[in-house]
Amino acid sequence: MRLRLLMRRLTVSAPRMAVRSALPWPFRWAMLAIVAGFCAAIALWAFEFGKDIAGLDNGTKEQLLQARVENESLRTQLNTLQEQRNKAQSVANTADTLLTAEKVAQEKLADLSRQLEAENQRLKNDLGFFEQLIPATGAAGISIRGLQAEVQKTGELKWQVLLIQAAKNPGEFRGQLELSFSGLENGKPWTAHLASGAQPVALKQYGRLDGLFAVPANVVVKSVTARVLEGQVVRAVQTLKL
Repeated sequence: MRLRLLMRRLTVSAPRMAVRSALPWPFRWAMLAIVAGFCAAIALWAFEFGKDIAGLDNGTKEQLLQARVENESLRTQLNTLQEQRNKAQSVANTADTLLTAEKVAQEKLADLSRQLEAENQRLKNDLGFFEQLIPATGAAGISIRGLQAEVQKTGELKWQVLLIQAAKNPGEFRGQLELSFSGLENGKPWTAHLASGAQPVALKQYGRLDGLFAVPANVVVKSVTARVLEGQVVRAVQTLKL
């Protein structure tokens, strides 16, 4: 009995029977993909349509346009700042150059100031020398207006001679200056002249000559005599006692 019921269910005469088409499964998947794509397209269209209705897309475009404008403004400001920075750098380089030039100029001025101080000291020495001048005799031509000699710590004798032409706007004088030294060597008379010989003289108004004389050992210098020669003619003579 059970076997018959089972056979009836498995045959055409069974009370329940389903008829299915023999469509292959790849086509089924393709149909499902088409349907899904169609649904997605409808959903995207609905989303875009909703954005247009709500006005969201217009606001985004305006923001994008504003962002582009601000970006261009920032680029312009950046270029301006770069130009200002380049100008400032150029000014700084120029300032460094000027500072260097000013430093060099200050060093030159310091050197010049030292030279002027030395020249001023020399003029002061000349003034002091002039203040010790012997009164003029009133004779025309070259004259010896000052003769000085002093023994240094080194044993050398430092001498100075001032020559002057008393006339107004005199012509140039050219001649020679001879110096002779007299004293005692071991208690005996001693005389000597400059080792370099007569000193050349060339002056218009005044001139000063000076130098050092090496005093030999055991010699005591007592006097110094200066003579001014023009050729073989003696123009002026002066003796200084020490």
